[in-house]
Amino acid sequence: MSRTLQNGGSRTEARLLSAILIVAICLTLAPVLRLFVEGVIDQGSPSLTLMREVLSQTSTLSALKHSLVTAGLGTVVSLVFGCAFAFLVALTDLRAKAALVFCLMIPMMIPPQITALSWTQIMGPSSVLLKTLGIAPPLGSPQPLYSPQGIILLLGIQHMSIIFLTLRAGLRSIPQDVVEAARISGAKGLRTWWQVVVPLTLPSLAAGTAITFVTALGNFGIPAMLGIPAGYATLPTLVYQKLAGMGTTVLAEVSVLAMLIGAVAVSGILVQRYFQSRQKLHLVGSASRPLALPLGAARLPVEIALWGVVCVILVLPMFGLLATSLVPAYGMPLRLDTVTFSLWHEVLFRQPATARAFVNSFGLASGAALALMVICLPLAWLMERRKTRLARIFDSLLDLPYALPGVVLSIAMILLLINLPFTEATLYGTIWIIFLAYVARFFAVMFRPIQASLKQLDPAMDEAAQSVGASFRRRLRDVILPLSAPAAAAGAILVFLTAFNELTVSALLWSSGTETLGVVIFNLDDSGETGMASALAMTIVFVVMALMALIQLLSRRFPKGVVPWQT
Repeated sequence: MSRTLQNGGSRTEARLLSAILIVAICLTLAPVLRLFVEGVIDQGSPSLTLMREVLSQTSTLSALKHSLVTAGLGTVVSLVFGCAFAFLVALTDLRAKAALVFCLMIPMMIPPQITALSWTQIMGPSSVLLKTLGIAPPLGSPQPLYSPQGIILLLGIQHMSIIFLTLRAGLRSIPQDVVEAARISGAKGLRTWWQVVVPLTLPSLAAGTAITFVTALGNFGIPAMLGIPAGYATLPTLVYQKLAGMGTTVLAEVSVLAMLIGAVAVSGILVQRYFQSRQKLHLVGSASRPLALPLGAARLPVEIALWGVVCVILVLPMFGLLATSLVPAYGMPLRLDTVTFSLWHEVLFRQPATARAFVNSFGLASGAALALMVICLPLAWLMERRKTRLARIFDSLLDLPYALPGVVLSIAMILLLINLPFTEATLYGTIWIIFLAYVARFFAVMFRPIQASLKQLDPAMDEAAQSVGASFRRRLRDVILPLSAPAAAAGAILVFLTAFNELTVSALLWSSGTETLGVVIFNLDDSGETGMASALAMTIVFVVMALMALIQLLSRRFPKGVVPWQT
């Protein structure tokens, strides 16, 4: 009887795995395949003519060069800041480390269009902050951030958290015993640093560098808000400008551009995976003490320097954004007689697009997080139990939609859903195309933590429940869900916070009535309503920081692993 139940359960699990895999493949990989088909198929037959034409255009080559330059040098800026903070936070006896880590996570959670908007408010001749201080440059002076250098600087600041987190994880795995052994052997000072600490962290650093480059390459908000006014186009902004100017008539052309961006991004991901596969040091052990280097008399100056940098890259731009939102017109100084909340009232209570955007963004972010949790929990478990060929292929390609820049994924979703198969219906212009794009975009963000947590579970627990007749649903509810809940919750938090402010994907998919918060801010600034854009941006910053602070305050009540920036 027991064997019969197990055989029946195995058949049920196999059918369920196949069904969920088909759904997951349709959500994540089908858009990418459709994009490839559009770029290489011409009138039903394979052809590379269009691809050669697009890739040989001067605008394409120029945008490719600009993308590589800004993403590459932006990654260098991220390396400088991220490495400095990671080494000092992970390896020394700094105080208030938790607060410092929390502050360093905020730039990554703030959308790039708000980062660009906030920095433009503290520089240039119209800066309210500079006018208030009486140090604004004369009218007619150029905005220094409307330049390649401005894009590089803000890309570096926006993505430094990636370097910080990946390098910090590698540094925390180095036990004190390794350094003590090197010192006993005669290594001292910088020699210990360069010959012991740095080599052990190179795989983590290389992997973090690769993923930072890919993320910077696909960033749309910063190059759009700083590059378009300066006539400096990167590949994502070139795709946006072509679609905005000529609509869906250029889908075939922009699909080739999207494939070019994707090829560069996938190359970065392959580099990242290569270095991750070489990280086989396995230094963590329960008896090892984490490495801790005392700073001595230098601790206070170092702490002042680090918090000073945090103020410059986080507090000062936000204060500039706030100052701009509190004056009647952009460019006026902030004084007691000019302070007004009229722009806040206008954008929050009188502009119908803002209310729709809040509802849309909250619904899309929470809906995507919930849908991904429902799909990924049973899928990860079944893939761990039944390692079929289809499951292995899907696992190897799952990261592709997240590795591709958001603009590329948007083009792929338009091509796939502009005409639904076997019908005359379309999802283009509806909120559902944005929702499905979010599900595809953030699938790996939810799936990978759950998969990693399930790999650590002893399969004997599930087998014991199955042997006493527990059904699939009962085992999932009583055994698997409680054990993998922390990883699923961490993934859900990341998906929600990232999708709530998303612009890169929705910039090409929105239509009237389906605006998201990122789209509304971009459109307000693009139309010259800088004050209202600043007020809405500050509202979003307050919401994100409040959500992060609430999660941080409740973290002690959560199981270990729920709060992403604490893992």
